[in-house]
Amino acid sequence: MKLLSSSQILELSVLSLLEKEDLYGYLITQKVQEVIDISESTLYPVLRKLEKNDFVETYNQEFQGRNRKYYSKTAKGIKRLKELTDEWTEFYTKFNELIGE
Repeated sequence: MKLLSSSQILELSVLSLLEKEDLYGYLITQKVQEVIDISESTLYPVLRKLEKNDFVETYNQEFQGRNRKYYSKTAKGIKRLKELTDEWTEFYTKFNELIGE
């Protein structure tokens, strides 16, 4: 059984959110913070890593006179999401067996 690292859990969280819609960084942080206690300074390096690895791409969009950097998943990101989801599901299933759920 492979345990996901905290970085992989954050990648899974971000890619899962982007599966539904493109989002800007602050909103991604807000949504992840609803579930995981993290700071913006923790999440932005994850976003940069996802972009560097071509799992997400970015574009700017103006909102109320300011530019927002939006993130969207790529085909490679969709594949990565499936890999991480499979690992999470395997871990979750085996862990629940271990604790008797």
